[in-house]
Amino acid sequence: MLEEIVATRYVTPLREGGSLPGVMEGDDLGTYVVKFRGAGQGRRVLVAEIICAELARGLGFRTPELKIVDLDPRLGLREPDEEIQDLLSASEGRNLAIDFLPGALGFDPPVWNPDPAFAARLIWFDALIHNVDRSWRNPNLLVWHDRIWLIDHGAALWFHHNWRTADPQRPYDASDHVMAPYAGDLTEVSLNVTRDLLAHAVAQVPDEWLADEPGFATPDEVRQAYVTHLDARANGPRTWLPDLTATRPTTPAQRTTIGGFWRAAR
Repeated sequence: MLEEIVATRYVTPLREGGSLPGVMEGDDLGTYVVKFRGAGQGRRVLVAEIICAELARGLGFRTPELKIVDLDPRLGLREPDEEIQDLLSASEGRNLAIDFLPGALGFDPPVWNPDPAFAARLIWFDALIHNVDRSWRNPNLLVWHDRIWLIDHGAALWFHHNWRTADPQRPYDASDHVMAPYAGDLTEVSLNVTRDLLAHAVAQVPDEWLADEPGFATPDEVRQAYVTHLDARANGPRTWLPDLTATRPTTPAQRTTIGGFWRAAR
């Protein structure tokens, strides 16, 4: 299970996302971006964050360390914003702490010139986890110490919002993916997604975030459903892989045009 800490101070809200995460300090003297169980998207967002981050780490991607943070809602009593007070009050107990990367920069493809092999691996991974939130508008990538770090996977695994319609062979649309213009051949990507790795990732999710899931009797049944779905996707027919032919630039002029468009669109 993930390490557990206790929140000691609420520092500031981060208003980039709809879930209103906040920067908090813990009793281990660390600083974290905290995503709250009482936010509007609900606990499934936290489940997706844990499973996808742990899978990413196991597959060789860099992603900030995760911890479970226990929150006393009294930490928010001095906050002047009533929305924050209400959020902290609704999030008493266990929440998700994501290691804060001080000085990290937002990822800008034309500046960092993505490696085609890395770009292909990242699209493959996002296709595996059904991640719909890695577009050029919102890459959810940071550059820290000249390395690319993956963040914000709460919108992935969207099938768990309606398990009855979960389809492990559902195609992935990468046309809006931030790495689509730069990626190499996805069929040449080799990521070793084993059942052991999947089981390890889902084991990090606290039981209480999986309890009372409709259609399942126990948290372990929910964990097994995640493993079964992702294993079938990773190790079965890969008809879900996108075709990047239409999005990949073939000349330096096209790459320059795409880079300029990306900057202008921001």
